[in-house]
Amino acid sequence: MKRGIISFVDIDASRFTQVDELQCIPYFSKISWGFFRHRTKLLCRKCGNHIGNAYDVKTLVYPPVPDGSDSSSGLECASSSGSRVTFPRFKGGNGAESFGLPYLSAYLDSLGTNFTHGANFATAASTITLPISIKPNGRSSPFYLYLQYLQFQQFKSGSQIIRKRGGIFANLMPKEEYFSKALYTFDIGQNDLGIAFFLNKSVKEVNASVPDIVKKFSANIKDIYNLGGRSFWIHNTGPIGCLPYILTYFSSPKDGAGCVKIYNEVAQHFNLKLKEAVVQLRKDFPSAAFTYVDVYSVKYSMFKELQKYGFELPLVSCCGYGRKYRYNSDAEGEETIVVNGTKIFVGSCGRPSVRVNYDGIHYTEAAARFVFDQISTGNFSDPPVPLKMACHTS
Repeated sequence: MKRGIISFVDIDASRFTQVDELQCIPYFSKISWGFFRHRTKLLCRKCGNHIGNAYDVKTLVYPPVPDGSDSSSGLECASSSGSRVTFPRFKGGNGAESFGLPYLSAYLDSLGTNFTHGANFATAASTITLPISIKPNGRSSPFYLYLQYLQFQQFKSGSQIIRKRGGIFANLMPKEEYFSKALYTFDIGQNDLGIAFFLNKSVKEVNASVPDIVKKFSANIKDIYNLGGRSFWIHNTGPIGCLPYILTYFSSPKDGAGCVKIYNEVAQHFNLKLKEAVVQLRKDFPSAAFTYVDVYSVKYSMFKELQKYGFELPLVSCCGYGRKYRYNSDAEGEETIVVNGTKIFVGSCGRPSVRVNYDGIHYTEAAARFVFDQISTGNFSDPPVPLKMACHTS
């Protein structure tokens, strides 16, 4: 039976035990934002098993999500920025499933969650640097990289306290020795650049800020090393000038793929400085493994050689409304908007499996899978090691 969402007018209280639950999960909507989600767990009265969750749609200001999902975005294919820690159980193949791993559980979805295989600290719209424009009125998540590091610090210490206490939750926590054997993955930096553009900073000013951004990134890596991390898988940032949300608002000269050339050059400048930082980290911590992954080249190939890889309309949002690139900041994802007094539902395109961009900012599931299939081989890594060998220093 597949997961899904089913709506009921009422619940037969004689058949279910209802358990109220309050979770610390940040959410953002057009009208509000907060840090806690209330839901009611439904347990079978006969066997005690968890059947599902109940939400009060009259008070719900964010979409209900299945267990373990990230409620900070209602998008099918939304990606998040930040840090993840995966404990070593790789079995080869592509994707989380073929590595023998379930999808990583969100750190903030912490009640009864199994963290023995890893934890996800990333949130949508997060940055490396301290955000100055926070959602819902701004553009950034409050959970920037240093705050994610503090969460990881708390997770490491708290998980061991729970294990020592014993009980039903002890086996849901990672063993202490897992932290030095885990793979720490990072994909962050694009939002620092993009948000700066929307704050009307010039290309020169954004380029000038890159060394400080990368310096703060390195500081967080050092902090995690000091907490026991030894294997790091670091993505560079993608071609931001190819994304519909940039193409819609910035009309600078385009390159052969139709991307805004000058903004892609900023991303390449960031990547150059990031790679230099990774080289320095290897010198500072020779006992650790640092893998620099050229995600930029893989992502750009979907725009430059779309026919070769079977993609269509890579510069146009799959889920969007209006304008040449079908991006509208009032409709970032599947929702109903009002245009000239008329309600319009903005939904997914007909064939998301051949599209590159989902909502103007994030990539589709098909594009994300393509990227993973390419980078997991090690062909775009420095050193050129496949993902399943990323925890080895030699």
